[in-house]
Amino acid sequence: MVAFDSAEYLDVIGPLETFATAAAVTSDRQAYSLAIAAREIRPLSASSGLAILPTVDYAALAEADTVLVAGGAGIEAASQDAALLEALRHAARGSCRIASVCTGAFVLAAAGLLDGRRAATHWNWCARLAERYPAVTVEADPIFLVDRGIWTSAGVTAGIDMTLAMIERDHGPNLAMRTAQELVMFRRRPGGQSQFSAELKLQATPHRPIRTLQEWVLENLAADLSVEALAARAAMSARNFARVFQRETQMTPARFVEQARLQKARELLELTARGLEEVAAACGYGSADVLTRAMQRRLGVAPIDYRRRFGAIWNEPSEGAKDHARH
Repeated sequence: MVAFDSAEYLDVIGPLETFATAAAVTSDRQAYSLAIAAREIRPLSASSGLAILPTVDYAALAEADTVLVAGGAGIEAASQDAALLEALRHAARGSCRIASVCTGAFVLAAAGLLDGRRAATHWNWCARLAERYPAVTVEADPIFLVDRGIWTSAGVTAGIDMTLAMIERDHGPNLAMRTAQELVMFRRRPGGQSQFSAELKLQATPHRPIRTLQEWVLENLAADLSVEALAARAAMSARNFARVFQRETQMTPARFVEQARLQKARELLELTARGLEEVAAACGYGSADVLTRAMQRRLGVAPIDYRRRFGAIWNEPSEGAKDHARH
């Protein structure tokens, strides 16, 4: 993690603690080793006044598998740090995964690493990033973006969402979910997502029998999820089940199933290279055509266009598909 004077403390600590938690909950205690890099190894003062203690200098970036750049009030000076910009360019020429948190995108842009790419940053800085670096396509909506090996995220806590996506990419969805649970936070939201999530609805449901059924639905989206089938699984009549489900979740069973299937489809489109028919089957849609109609109706975008915009796999270069060990 690259830090500097007046960096945003949460931009630095949020992703690092997320990686550290992932390493702690997996059997592979060396899954991630962490360091904070700065121009000089001396205490830095975050924008909040809290101290940041770097342990390596910019030369260490050349040996890293992942380099993240924090944002914060000190971003203008960091964007003019020639040594930092050259160290980032050097790291990017190798197999290093480069990322920014919040306004850290300005540093990547200053290094020329975002030219011809799409990028995300804090919503309040999108216009400035686009105006200052016209070669960058700035996206105001996504939580995070991946474009040909470069990751950028929106403001502050979105860096944690991006980190969970990296963990999922490196070690699979189970570790990402366990990490989110350990941090007592919502499961990672896909990059193109803002507030839509069946999992968030699930976590707000205190009624244990309904919650248990919802958990089963999320794991069995290709099953028969009709009201009758779900009612039978809950040992209720269809009428009583629909009434109880509506009361406890503020939505119909059919609406929950629709949201859950669409959420899973978005995740598969973002994080895998599966074909549309395979994605549709995994999510319980009868065909790619049915999936397309559902996404067009609810999101106003076709699956292939959604993947082009938000897909981590789709936007990686061919060498990015290699199985890198992230240490």
